[in-house]
Amino acid sequence: MTETTAPPASSATGQAPAPRRRSLVSLCLRQGRMELRQFARQRESMIFTFCFPLIMFTVFGSAFSQRLTPDVQFSQYLLAGIVASGLMSTGFQSLAITVPIERDNLALKRFAGTPMPRTVYFAGKIVLVVATSAAQITLLFLIAGLCYGVPLPTSPARWLTFAWVGILGCAACATVGIALSNLIRSGRSASAVVAPFAVLLQFISGVYFVYGNVPGWLRYVAELFPVKWMAQGMRSALLPDSFAGQEVGGGWQHPQTALVLAAWLLLGILFSARRFRWSSDG
Repeated sequence: MTETTAPPASSATGQAPAPRRRSLVSLCLRQGRMELRQFARQRESMIFTFCFPLIMFTVFGSAFSQRLTPDVQFSQYLLAGIVASGLMSTGFQSLAITVPIERDNLALKRFAGTPMPRTVYFAGKIVLVVATSAAQITLLFLIAGLCYGVPLPTSPARWLTFAWVGILGCAACATVGIALSNLIRSGRSASAVVAPFAVLLQFISGVYFVYGNVPGWLRYVAELFPVKWMAQGMRSALLPDSFAGQEVGGGWQHPQTALVLAAWLLLGILFSARRFRWSSDG
């Protein structure tokens, strides 16, 4: 006597097995991997993203080798600013340029026409920004430590400060970049609109020069935007506490830093939620 097994319930009813649904988290991670693969294929963009901060750190770090205080050399100050600049570049600048390009070539419209949740698209961009920022910072730390002898933080509290400033700053820059992409008419004009503004912010926000040497009226402008506060927050993590008194505000101003970055994050989210365009025709 042979033993028989009952057919699956789906076969008994004549229906095909229901496809397994992916969780939202797995969809976001999958989209992030796809974004990273596409980024890796764009060799010119990838080289620029990783090499430009290293080049700027090397140029300015070699040109200005003096000490700002007995405890702080200029390369330490510069490293904090370049890290903040890199977060702005990979978050704000890259998204404000690439999103309009994807809108022009109908990639966004095709994505919006799929059953995929639209939040997955933005999550993929965030994964790309976080991964490239982490790799960029790692390279900067290696060059700064090996070639310029810049010491890195040793206390958990400083690394915690570095983490919250980096995460909040990265999120604020990414959301503002996505929000700005809605105001750019075409992918062709995106770089011309975004790049000059990003460069100007770097020079008035204490990235390449000591912030106290920036003219007062330009400091008022810089304090309205995230880069100045990201750079100051990074200095609070990478520089000794003895330098806090050298800051224009007389201290590290962590509450103000968190408030400004959170405000820009909220502004970017609200604007993008209401005005994001999936096609060039609206």
